[in-house]
Amino acid sequence: MPLTKIQSLGITDGTIVNADINASAAIAGTKLSGAGITEADMWRITTSFTVATTGTELTSNWERVDTDGFGYIGTGMSQSSGIFTFPTTGVYLIEFNNAYRQTVNQADYCNAQILTTLDNSSYGIASSSDSASSQNMYNTNTVQFIFNVSSTANRKCKFRMEAQVTTVTVQANTDANITYVSFIRLGDSVW
Repeated sequence: MPLTKIQSLGITDGTIVNADINASAAIAGTKLSGAGITEADMWRITTSFTVATTGTELTSNWERVDTDGFGYIGTGMSQSSGIFTFPTTGVYLIEFNNAYRQTVNQADYCNAQILTTLDNSSYGIASSSDSASSQNMYNTNTVQFIFNVSSTANRKCKFRMEAQVTTVTVQANTDANITYVSFIRLGDSVW
């Protein structure tokens, strides 16, 4: 019996299932909506600074990573005065990494925070991490948060650090990721 070619007009939407597709089928990735990572970006602080005991928001000296073969996916993030705007809606993994140095011989903490807003106005601490350093040593913090960005106009984030004493210096560099953030869109927004 000769094979009959089925055209798209003869297929009802939603009726083809995985079992209907040959394992060797060459389906272009562009035909698969929402498949794979569509946004991934990294930004870093370029200049070291001292953290205030009342807290320091990271509002300046941001740059998109631009060395050692870095590449981002999608449109990428944008930022103004340390406030980051997402390029598209979706659920994003935000990771804030920083390195700091305690410059006196005593044990003190340093706190790193991811702050988010749902209304482009009021920010809350979405995630926070403390670590302690002593005897003129270096230390690091890593903070993560999964953020549902259902509105690119209202849902944004920024970063803040706080220290127990005024002798904590956050390390930074324009040629390497020392204090930096990464953003990866994991999937569509959930509401």
